[in-house]
Amino acid sequence: MSRRRSFETIQKSEYITISELVLLSGLRYSTLKYYTEEGMLPFHQEDIRMTRRYRRVATLERIKEIQSLKEKGLTIREIKEKLSSDSGEKSD
Repeated sequence: MSRRRSFETIQKSEYITISELVLLSGLRYSTLKYYTEEGMLPFHQEDIRMTRRYRRVATLERIKEIQSLKEKGLTIREIKEKLSSDSGEKSD
């Protein structure tokens, strides 16, 4: 079992875990997991059994974009289409 990293360390890290993303974003774990599974949050994963790692800055920006689009009344499907047309990014 690994030690938890300090909040300061998390804020300076290039890559963070989903649990650390919960701390930084204020969103629920289940929401972030859903966004990931829907392909809305790109991640890096060395092996299928390894922890998913998210680029801290890019992922927090993406979450803000998703939240903004939700506030405008877009559905998840519409948000996914908008995100893919804007960036063309895919998960690893």
